[in-house]
Amino acid sequence: MPGKLFVGNLSFNVVEEDLNQLCASLNIQTASVKVMRDLELGRSRGFGFIELAPEAEMDAAIQALNGKDLNGRALTVNEARPPRKREFGGGGGGGPRFGGGGGGGSRFGGHDSRRKERERPKRKIQELY
Repeated sequence: MPGKLFVGNLSFNVVEEDLNQLCASLNIQTASVKVMRDLELGRSRGFGFIELAPEAEMDAAIQALNGKDLNGRALTVNEARPPRKREFGGGGGGGPRFGGGGGGGSRFGGHDSRRKERERPKRKIQELY
């Protein structure tokens, strides 16, 4: 079964090709290399993942890569953990439309349009002037 490595402490200028070349120079067979990028800036976020080929030895790859210098920075390499399941929902909102904080509320700032408004007495037009 192929392993996946987490590679941290990358320079913001590192691209996938840099990691591929480093692995090739150390005779580490890879299936894929991915450097995580900032969507707005397009630069590296400082970490990435290396998926090893099935015949590659994970412990040997970690030992060979951990502490190696790449673009002036010592790499931190560990076995990648599976991503945590994110739970969405709950929590307070951030303004009048989302409940005003503290538990969410309804969609419209605590006012539920489906709730029947109490009947108000109608004023005659003459009373307004």
